[in-house]
Amino acid sequence: MKKTVSIVVLALLASATLMPAQAGKKKKNRTDKPVIEAVVLNNGSDSLSYAAGMSITNGLVSYLQSQLQVDTAYMADFIEGFRQVTNADDDPRLTAHIAGLQIGSQIKRDMLKRMQEEFDGTTDSIVSNLVFRGFIDALKADTTVMLMPRAEALFTAKQKSNTEAKTAKLSEEGRRFLAENAKKPGVTVTSSGLQYIVLQKGTGAVPKSTDKVSVHYEGRLIDGTVFDASAKHGNQPAVFPVNGVIRGWTEALTLMPVGSKWRLFIPYELAYGERGAGQIPPYATLIFDVELVGIQDK
Repeated sequence: MKKTVSIVVLALLASATLMPAQAGKKKKNRTDKPVIEAVVLNNGSDSLSYAAGMSITNGLVSYLQSQLQVDTAYMADFIEGFRQVTNADDDPRLTAHIAGLQIGSQIKRDMLKRMQEEFDGTTDSIVSNLVFRGFIDALKADTTVMLMPRAEALFTAKQKSNTEAKTAKLSEEGRRFLAENAKKPGVTVTSSGLQYIVLQKGTGAVPKSTDKVSVHYEGRLIDGTVFDASAKHGNQPAVFPVNGVIRGWTEALTLMPVGSKWRLFIPYELAYGERGAGQIPPYATLIFDVELVGIQDK
């Protein structure tokens, strides 16, 4: 199981001071206009360097808006932060301060959101301000509230029990779905537990397990979530060996004539099993619409 916060990141942060870079110094009045030095390009290297700096901003503004939620009305603040980072090499306190900003942003934007989603719908939930306080107390070695071994054991145990509960629920939902689906008209159930409906009959050859085939497909969870489709990878059909895919696909493809389009209902034992894969959770029953376009020449 992955830890939510990297041990390496914590070790790096714990070794650095989190004191503001300008502690003890007079704060600059934001209304003061910064002194802007004139740009002088004395030679080809100067011109090349300046052009490189301008060029790498291509697309940056849209990225800041869409990915980092930066309001472009505050570009002066972004530029100030940029200057701090690019001038940080000679000031270890400033380097540490910037690291705190970067890690804080990452935890608030990504890690916190993932943890909240992980525990959504459970008896316990994630309270953001206490996550941040626990993070800071750990870096300060403040064990007034909780010792680190206790914190790690508690969080790991909660993650484990939550994952087990979710996977048990998903497995049971899949079994109920397949049991009901098997009763529907047109559904064929094989001895392995694979279910399928023939949407379009083909008249071509039937692939062997050693063949390579081209197919169009779309894969869904039983709640309708699409996790993959050949259309996402271009207009051409996907090509792969029949024996190089999940067991449910291999079985279906060795029954389908070329030109067929089937809807497959695959129990987790014939799919990605107890571990899942990518967007596919553990114990997931899968639905695939598969069109067998052809068998590739050897």
